[in-house]
Amino acid sequence: MSKYEALKENLGGLGNVAVAFSGGVDSTFLLKVAHEVLGDKVLALTAASKFVPQRELDAAKKFCAENKIRQLIFEADVLKIAGVKENPVNRCYLCKRALFESFLRLAGDKILIEGTNTDDTSDYRPGMKALAELKIKSPLREVGLSKSEIRELSREVNLPTWSKPSMACLASRIPYGDELTAEKLSRVEAAENFLVDAGFNQLRVRVHGNLARIEILPEDFERAIKLREEISGRLKELGFAYVTLDLQGYRTGSLNIEVAK
Repeated sequence: MSKYEALKENLGGLGNVAVAFSGGVDSTFLLKVAHEVLGDKVLALTAASKFVPQRELDAAKKFCAENKIRQLIFEADVLKIAGVKENPVNRCYLCKRALFESFLRLAGDKILIEGTNTDDTSDYRPGMKALAELKIKSPLREVGLSKSEIRELSREVNLPTWSKPSMACLASRIPYGDELTAEKLSRVEAAENFLVDAGFNQLRVRVHGNLARIEILPEDFERAIKLREEISGRLKELGFAYVTLDLQGYRTGSLNIEVAK
């Protein structure tokens, strides 16, 4: 049995599900397959918060509307979750625990599932502990699907997200121990929106005080240098005093280096 067929069998056995849906590659694929298998027994649950760019929320809404999937969006004031604003190394655990407790309440008698894949066990991800504590099911991981396999299957079923850049919450742009504020998060969102609109694909804008450290793919370095005045000018308008290009390029979890030591 293929992993895809195993996933459909897994979901069919659940019968009535609520999908924690962010609009990213993994949760979109999971929601699509769940809806294919279970139809109207599927509910998409989406959290709107300061940690999620508006363009991501808009994309999630559009996907559900186009595919006639029932979606419930709730406002999550993540900065009021105890401990989150202080941005400790277990911030993701604190946030995910609170969010998924809300998801469980909203799911009612439905089984709550989410889109973790096998690759998610390879980095520092304290949020995984919250999922385990709350006994949240992760069907993609359970059938052994990796990120690359999910992208390929998404392409085969014509999902527009198959080549979508990897996304992480905006708080991941700010080093642990630096206080999280709505203003900082909004600045990051605006900076990344500018770069996306300028044609850059996979990227992060990491914030170190009044310095913006831009991570893009190495193949985009030359174009970034050509646009350095526009990029620097816009990010300075947003309040950054210094704008740098990280020569190591884009990579996930670059702010986890200190945690891993």
